[in-house]
Amino acid sequence: MHASLVRTAFIGLLAAMPAAVFAMNNAPSGSTPSMNAPDFDAAAEYRKGMDALKASQFSVAKSSFARVLGVAPNDANTHFLAGMADAGLNDFKNAAKHYEKAVRQDRKLIVAQQELGVTYVRLGDVAKAQATLAKLKSMDASCHATCKEAEQLSKAISAVQAAIGQPSAAALTTSPPLLFASARAGDTAYLQAVSLINEHRYADAIDALQRARATFGAHPDVLTYLGFANRKLHRYDLAESYYRQALAAAPNHKGATEYYGEMMIERGDMAGAKRMLARLVALCTFGCAEAEELRRWVDAKGTPAP
Repeated sequence: MHASLVRTAFIGLLAAMPAAVFAMNNAPSGSTPSMNAPDFDAAAEYRKGMDALKASQFSVAKSSFARVLGVAPNDANTHFLAGMADAGLNDFKNAAKHYEKAVRQDRKLIVAQQELGVTYVRLGDVAKAQATLAKLKSMDASCHATCKEAEQLSKAISAVQAAIGQPSAAALTTSPPLLFASARAGDTAYLQAVSLINEHRYADAIDALQRARATFGAHPDVLTYLGFANRKLHRYDLAESYYRQALAAAPNHKGATEYYGEMMIERGDMAGAKRMLARLVALCTFGCAEAEELRRWVDAKGTPAP
């Protein structure tokens, strides 16, 4: 890991940030996601969709989430929110499709499991609703009423059971708590993740990054750090997926390009790493730290760099 993952910091939070944060180098960005969001279309569209959903402007929300999914087709949170927009428009069939994709990408997204079960009831498919309820009960049994998701699981099970017991009264949610996550809360989670990465607590960092992701959507900085933390846990396929998502959202993202190149070297793909380095060289007309760091990695392996 580099000597320092954060080169600069969000000035307004300097006093509140732990000293450990400043012991890192090579961060994906020099500021927190909320400060970068206006320059990043997918993140801005995600927030626009959330705001529209809160205002019950379901058509606007549906359009925004569709645009986000265009660059982040596997984002569980966006599929969940898109499902709620469809539910608000009484399009339960498409809502179910989005919820199914959400839980396929993240089976621990309990609120999506809940809404999927209730939606199945609304569609008259009690068998699938029962199957979803069984999954929730299995998760609850593994939780033993002590895990952090215990309360959420209990509420989800009750909601699906109530829908199955009285289909005509099955109620769908269109404004879950996560919609009210503020940009400041997202920034706090992001900065917490940076600190946890500095402490090599990668699993905890991933949890914090997922909270930030719920606020900011497919933000390239968040996705890049998710790639980094998973890479450190040797989950290379998952890390690659996050790096690819970051670059799909922001093709010229220097941090994602560098880290992806470093991982390629770790996996023995020197040709791929050199391609990433060439991309950075093209992006950094007057040089940049990301290109120099990746060049160091390439040279360390005895392969001439461009």
